Amino acid sequence: MSDHGFPENRYNPHCWIIGEPVIGEGTWIGAFTLIDGSGGLTIGRGVDVSSGAQIYTHSTARRCVSGRNYNTVDRRPVSIGDSVFIGANATILMGVTIGEHAVIGAGAVVNHDVEAYSIVAGVPARRIGTVKLNGPDVTFDYE
Repeated sequence: MSDHGFPENRYNPHCWIIGEPVIGEGTWIGAFTLIDGSGGLTIGRGVDVSSGAQIYTHSTARRCVSGRNYNTVDRRPVSIGDSVFIGANATILMGVTIGEHAVIGAGAVVNHDVEAYSIVAGVPARRIGTVKLNGPDVTFDYE
């Protein structure tokens, strides 16, 4: 355990990783992130998770609003493809699949699947464009 209370991890001393997520080679995780692998989490290769982002694979909402009569913590896996960019303070909710080469805008709340090569932003996140790759050239085409 480090001085700040987060369990040690090899990605960033200022992020909190719980559970046992599978994280691909070359992935970068910024400071002050929460990576919840308790419900099953796969993050692909070469992903950038910007500072303050949160990835959840569980929810206690039903348990809470039922006065604990619903006594289960809901869990569903999250899958993030290769070469995905997750912007600062974005939140990805349980059960979501994000396709490869997608861009998640800063502050977005992702509550549904995101197609590969999509750009999403907003609360809730919606598609606002497409990523186009041509060798080393990258173009963001906005709708």
